[in-house]
Amino acid sequence: MLAEPMTLYKLMNLYMLHQVNFPLTNAQLSNFFLDREYTTYFTLQQAISELVEAGLIRMETIRNTSQYYLTEDGDMTLGYFTQKISAPIREDIDRYIQENKMGVLPVGRLLAGMAIPMMISMLVQALYNVVDSVFVAQISEDALNAVSLAFPLQNLMIAVGAGTAVGINALLSRSLGEKNQAMADRAANTGIFLSLCSFVVFALIGVFLSRPFFLAQAAGEDVIVNYGTQYATICLGCSVGVFCQFCFERLLQSTGRTFFAMCTQLVGAIINIVLDPILIFGLLGMPRMEVAGAAVATVAGQIVAAILALILNLRCNPDVHIHPRQVRWDGRVVREIYRVGFPSIVMQSIGSVMVFGMNKILFSFTKTATAVFGAYFKLQSFVFMPVFGLNNGMVPVVSYNYGAARLDRVKKTVKLTIITATAIMAVGFAIFQIAPEQLLAFFNASADMASIGSVALRIISFSFLLAGFDIIAGSVCQAIGNPFYSLIVSVCRQLLVLLPVAWLLSLTGRLELVWLAFPVAECVSLVLSITFLRRTMRAVERRLGGAKA
Repeated sequence: MLAEPMTLYKLMNLYMLHQVNFPLTNAQLSNFFLDREYTTYFTLQQAISELVEAGLIRMETIRNTSQYYLTEDGDMTLGYFTQKISAPIREDIDRYIQENKMGVLPVGRLLAGMAIPMMISMLVQALYNVVDSVFVAQISEDALNAVSLAFPLQNLMIAVGAGTAVGINALLSRSLGEKNQAMADRAANTGIFLSLCSFVVFALIGVFLSRPFFLAQAAGEDVIVNYGTQYATICLGCSVGVFCQFCFERLLQSTGRTFFAMCTQLVGAIINIVLDPILIFGLLGMPRMEVAGAAVATVAGQIVAAILALILNLRCNPDVHIHPRQVRWDGRVVREIYRVGFPSIVMQSIGSVMVFGMNKILFSFTKTATAVFGAYFKLQSFVFMPVFGLNNGMVPVVSYNYGAARLDRVKKTVKLTIITATAIMAVGFAIFQIAPEQLLAFFNASADMASIGSVALRIISFSFLLAGFDIIAGSVCQAIGNPFYSLIVSVCRQLLVLLPVAWLLSLTGRLELVWLAFPVAECVSLVLSITFLRRTMRAVERRLGGAKA
């Protein structure tokens, strides 16, 4: 009676190792058998031991952890007897591997699979940011200035949209994990309602506050104020697209359909790129709209992307059920969404305050300096956005393995992510050092703008060498349950160090010194990030009982 079940347990172990095509630990094998009550721990260990003795699997011990590899003989044996494992058992194993991939897959492969689609999505977002400015710069430097000065308003809008989406994602994913379909649906439908409410608020801001906002930054520059007012009024007044796009794409991402989310962003970016020259310069029989045309192209891309994301959710996302009648206020769900999302909104909004302050400081020198700063902000997004995508892929991996008490996988993930982020930033640093003039040429830079900008890009880019580590360190703290560490670093970097240092350096009357505020702020961030990351990892080690690194 024992022989037949024992044979089945051996084949099941071989099948698991075959399906993942990489080693599994004793704990990973045991979790499957014991959680599903296939057999007892001791019987399983006997089966594993006999497989090792027979040469069908190979055992290696690394840091007191046993790992098992499928041998050629084991693979061959499984090929002969696979059908001895019933279809329901094979399906159960496959489902277990899929559901627990964050605790099972090799860290490198897992991180790549999670991060690459998000990195591509972030690059598409960067494309959104840059395209308008590149085409608008062909009109005049004043037009570029107007779009650059609008960034704080746009960033605030994105902060609210993205932060709300983060809260929706967290509640939706948790509810699906708990098999609470009703709460998952409430999270989705209430999230849509909040997105529509956010649109109404920003539409009112766009209509009534755009001109006062530009007058506060560029009083006396009527051309810049008029261009900026047109751009901001359209972008904020028609922001239903950006808010709904954030929401619907996050519903897709929450259920693992990151490819669909990437496609919607790509479609939106293509529409923006195609419409920009047509509407800005009046091509193909369209009226010449200049800066207003750039705004219309942007919102058109966002609206189409939002509609496509909605269609994909309705047709290709059975995990979430969207019902128009359920798109309403739900106090409990709203509180849960913003409990997670509000800190993210605050952190991203800090950037708006920083940019507004820097624009005021730079405008006191020359309006060309603000154009340079605007161009820099667009260019740096191509360096930072892939790191943010990598970062977003890392967070769920760290969170999952922390919850699963897998200290080794937490450390591997953090180490690999920091190395990759630093490498990306180093490449960005090299490009900014070698070819600042060529980068500024995308914005039709004048001789004065090129002269100021090449110095600015070279000085500011020194901060890139530290920023990769700082970004990842902050998110590790966030993933493990210390979100305020990230908030402290962000506030210190952008408000308590960058702006005051920039203002103090501006008193020298030398514009080139003002740019030094960025590397100085990043150095302070590095000290704080190292301190908080060490504190967080020590707490993790104490909790999980791991040995100190």
